[in-house]
This record gives sequence, C-alpha cells and structure tokens, in this order.
Amino acid sequence: MQVWPGQAYPLGATYDGAGTNFAVFSETARRIELCLLHDDGSETAVELRESDAFVRHAYLPGVLPGQRYGFRVHGPYEPQKGHRCNSAKLLLDPYARAISGHVEWNEAVYGYHFGRPDSRNDLDSAPHTMASVVVNPFFDWGDDRPPRTEYHHTVFYEAHVKGLTMLHPELPPDQRGTYAALAHPAVIEHLTQLGVTALELMPVHQFVNDHRLADAGMSNYWGYNTIGFFAPHNAYASWGDRGQQVLEFKQAVRALHEAGIEVILDVVYNHTAEGNHLGPTLSFRGLDNTQYYRLADDLRYYEDTTGTGNSLLMRSPHVLQLIMDSLRYWVTEMHVDGFRFDLAATLARQFHEVDRLSSFFDLVQQDPVVSQVKLIAEPWDVGEGGYQVGNFPPLWTEWNGKYRDTVRDLWRGEPQTLAEFAGRLTGSSDLYQDDGRRPLASINFHTCHDGFTLNDLVSYNDKHNDANGEGNRDGESHNRSWNCGAEGPTEDGEVAELRARQMRNFIATLMLSQGVPMLSHGDEFARTQGGNNNAYCQDNELSWVHWPDPGDDPDGTLLAFTRAMVGLRRDHPVFRRRRFFHGRPVQGTHDELSDIAWFTPEGEEMADRDWQSASAKALSVFLNGNAISEPGPRGERIGDDSFLLMFNASAEAIDFVVPVNHGRQWQVVVDTARPEGVPPGEGPKVAAGERVGLVGRSMTVLRRPA
Repeated sequence: MQVWPGQAYPLGATYDGAGTNFAVFSETARRIELCLLHDDGSETAVELRESDAFVRHAYLPGVLPGQRYGFRVHGPYEPQKGHRCNSAKLLLDPYARAISGHVEWNEAVYGYHFGRPDSRNDLDSAPHTMASVVVNPFFDWGDDRPPRTEYHHTVFYEAHVKGLTMLHPELPPDQRGTYAALAHPAVIEHLTQLGVTALELMPVHQFVNDHRLADAGMSNYWGYNTIGFFAPHNAYASWGDRGQQVLEFKQAVRALHEAGIEVILDVVYNHTAEGNHLGPTLSFRGLDNTQYYRLADDLRYYEDTTGTGNSLLMRSPHVLQLIMDSLRYWVTEMHVDGFRFDLAATLARQFHEVDRLSSFFDLVQQDPVVSQVKLIAEPWDVGEGGYQVGNFPPLWTEWNGKYRDTVRDLWRGEPQTLAEFAGRLTGSSDLYQDDGRRPLASINFHTCHDGFTLNDLVSYNDKHNDANGEGNRDGESHNRSWNCGAEGPTEDGEVAELRARQMRNFIATLMLSQGVPMLSHGDEFARTQGGNNNAYCQDNELSWVHWPDPGDDPDGTLLAFTRAMVGLRRDHPVFRRRRFFHGRPVQGTHDELSDIAWFTPEGEEMADRDWQSASAKALSVFLNGNAISEPGPRGERIGDDSFLLMFNASAEAIDFVVPVNHGRQWQVVVDTARPEGVPPGEGPKVAAGERVGLVGRSMTVLRRPA
C-alpha cells in the first residue's frame, strides 16, 4: 500500500476523487496507527509518521468512499495524570463524516476491567465498537438555496426524525423513522399546511445508546449522547451506513428547502457519549483525554455541568476548533440553516462560571459562516449558576423558559401572574432589551420534547414515568401543569371539554405573543405520552406521533385551530413586531392612541393595584396596528388591523367591556370557548362599550379593521 505524507488540514478523512487524506490531532500520543477495517474482521494498520502541530497525517491513494477505519493510539495510560491512551481500543475519528455500526457493550470497550476501576484493560475493542467511514463529499444540490426566513416570519416545529414519521400511514414502511421520511411529500405537506417555516430536529449527530439503557432493554431515544459531531446518526438512514446516511440527509434538506422550510439542528457540544471515569473508551478519551475534557482537581475524574458524566473543555483551542469546524461543515456541506445548542450555558464555562464573553462566543461572533445562521441557546445547564435565561450575547436567541413557566401559571390559575404574563406576552423586554436585542430573541414555547406534551399538560398534575424503570424519580416534579379535575384519561365530558379549551388557550397565546413561536411535534394532534414527562428512553409508540387516518375530516379539530392561529399570526404583523412596544403614541404614525394598552375586564386602564391584586386573573390588551414603529423591507410604513386580546384565566365566567376610546366596531375572530376555536364565517360584531362574555378559562380576540 502506498502511503504519502498528506496534509495536516483538514482534519478527518478527506476524499479527493483519487484517494483519501487522513489527519488526526493528539498532543499526548507517542504514536498513532490508522487502521483500515475489512469486512472479514481483519485490519491493515498504517502508522501516521508525519506530524505538524500535533496533527498526524497521511494520504492513501486508492482509498475510496465506504472504507471503514479507526485509530489506535500508543501513549501513556496514567489516569492519575489524566492520560488514558490504550492501543487496544479502536477509536473513532472525531471528524468522521459517517460512522458505521453500533457499540456492543462488551467489557472490551472499557479501559478497565469491570469491578476493578483502577485496572487496565487490554482487550481489543474493535469487534465491539463503531467504525469511522470515508465519505464521498460530492452531491448534486441543484439550485438549492437556504430559505433565510427572517425571525419575525419564523414558526419553529421541534421534531424527532423517528418519532415524527414512524407511524405516518402514508409513508412506505421502509422509509418510516428515517431521513427519507422527512422528504416525503406527505410530511412536507403537513408542515406547510400547518404554517411551519423551520423544522428543528432533535439530535441527528451520531449518538450512542447507553450501556445502562441497553441492559434494561431500552435505548437513548432522544439522542443527547453524541459521539460524532460531523456524522448523521446512522440508524435514521433507510438504506445503509457506509456513507448513505450522508446522502439521505442531504436529500431531505434539499426537499425541505424546496418547500421553503429551514432545517435547524439540536446540537450537543457540551459533552460526549464517553461519560465519566467509568465510561467507555470510544474516541476522545483515548486520543487525548486532557485536551478534550474538563478534568477535576483529581485528574482521574471529570467535571460535570451537564449531568451526563463529562463536559468538554471549552478553553481548549482544539475543542473550540472541533466545534467551529463541525458547525461550519453542517452549514456549508449539509446546508442546514441553524442550530439549537443543548445546555448552552456549559459552552460559556471557559473556566468555572458561566461567562458570556467566553472564547466560544467570540469565535461564533466573528465567524463569517456560523454567525449568519440561526443560533438558539438552551440557556441553562445543571452546574452552579447555570440558569442564564436572558444573558446570552446579542447575536443569539434563547429558548425562553420564563415564558413557558409564566404562561402555564396563568392558565392553571396561579395568583399574581398578570404582571409577568404581560411581560412575556410582549416579548420579555426585561430579559432582552438591555442587551440591544429585540423581541425576536425570545423563542416562545409552552411544551417541548423535555416535559409533558400539550395534552398531558392539561391532563396530569403529576409525572408518570414508571416505564422508564427509575421508580418515577426521574423527570421534573414541578411541571406547572393542571389536570382540569381528573388525573389522566377520563370519561367526564366537562373535564374533556375544559382540557380541549385549555389546549386552544395555549396555542392561541403562543401564536399571538411577541417573539418567535415553537410548536412541539404532535401537539397539533393532542399527542399524549400517558403522563411521562421524561420519555428520553421510550423508543416506541408512547413517544411516536400518532397521525390521524388520511380520511379523517380535520374540521373542528385542534389541528385546524392550530393552522388558523398560525395563519392569523402570519397575516398580521402586529403579532410579530421586530421592536418592543413603546407604551405611548408613536411619532410619525398619525395615531393618537398608544401602540399598546392594558385594561381590566371592566374596560378601565390597568392601574398598579390591578397588576398586583392576588385575585386578578383576567385582563385585556389592545394592540394598535396603526402604531407599528418599525419600517418594512423597503422603508415603507407598516400598517395593520388592531386587535383586542381578552384573557380570562379564572374559573368563573366574566363579562368583558370593550374599551370605549379604542375603536367603535370590532369583530370576534378567535373564541377558545368554541369547540372549533374560530367562529365559522364572519364572527359576531361588537361595539365599543358592549360586554363580551367569556366563560371560565377562555380567550377571545377581537379585530378592528385598519
């Protein structure tokens, strides 16, 4: 076999049409072997003799796409000094573009013998671990272009590749649960009819099913256990794992883009699947443990701000390079449109505390590729000081956990919620305005993958996670949920009616709030997980979306109402403003009314005592469509209809008085007390000063034409 010196950059395996360049970093290694793996179980070892700045490299003519490979690292095994090199362990390439196979939880994949954590294990891991794959980078993207949907036009839809598509009745069985399913016309049609503009996919980076879950007959369904930051998860490919997963993912992105739908990836750069000091040796640990991981004062152990056993070392230039190279790769080569960063506070822990000026944010800010896509933070982790909602830099948007909590509190009837609810409804200026950010920094949601579904939020007071095998100890215990009078399924018609109304309340509130809305997959079908609020290990029908039969009439369903609310938001810029409200008349708009005003149910402007009243659970808000201060894309003035949003979160019916000085004639366009939520045809007309009756826990929206 010919071995040429090759190049130290780019890292990973790079096929150029004639052969493949291999490059891998390790400062600790004394020697590294590239192992080409054959289908008969044998391997050909090639020592990487060339080294530049601790990057070993070689070029092998004739090595083609589909070739499986790994590395064996010869170096110190001294856990007390943080080093865990062991040439008996076949290691994945951190830059592998595809990964083949899965981990078999044999003792050989660990660096020690079971029951003896201080021992050294020299069993060969190759028969039991995954392999990196050389990938053909060439793909016909045609005229693919990123949709580049602006935030104020964006509606996110968080979904799981398998969970969304596994039970879809119109998909071929061999495509269900795969990337190909995302590209199927039936799935794309549903998303476009719903009004979704961005599909936010739960982890598709190659991940590992935990040893503990495999022993229990379960799996890591959610996928927050990454081992390959460049590789699409191979189990989601319908036709092979020797690079086919890359082609299939690209085809899905291309199809979604053709429909105008962006693809956002939920990415996990805060930790890896290698776990704590008792975890397996799969890649980073064996290559250079001290450079990749944040180690404790006792170097045998790991700092853990993620709750998973380890945290990546965010002050290491090699970790930062890995993350930035990965992000750029997914944008430039895989054509994705943005990222949602899991436990993003950990990425800001350059030393110990969360630091918004950390090197990671500096790199993102100046990167000409990554800085131009959607960047969404899950702004917390489990470490000290980890709750950082509102504290990310100006370039970032955030999952607004405070929005979720406040809206849940309002609709379950918690006292003294109105003041904070008003702030959340109008874009959370208290969190974002001081940073120079806009309402669009707030990603609003009431449910996501982590926690109750929308149906379960109104059907359970308590979590029911027994199926997870942890004695119902896992998952959040404080859900801010309310079961509407019965725990779980019920035949009580009044309870069922209230639950349906509450779901409409949540959907309407979400779509009419300033900021950017995010729906959780299946909520439009009232999906249930039976009260399980931590279904991370439930790869079965408990977590999969149950689609209605194709012949079902959607009229009068939550799906139809959700489509209508997304459409109302899309058609009216007053619900998706790019600037915060001023709370006064806006100069240059020729309207003497304030751009926003708050009223008691009696039609009087809210006073301080009204905001602070413990018993107050109802209010109205006037949104002035004639006082939108931001200009249109060509500098033109934006005008819209005006709206009066009436919220009754109390258990009792309340008559709301329409304010007398904010419009003479109104029309009802939303009434969540109705089974269909939206009045058919022309809604009732209402004049200023008239009373509008709202049943307990309902919401009505009035429109006044511009």
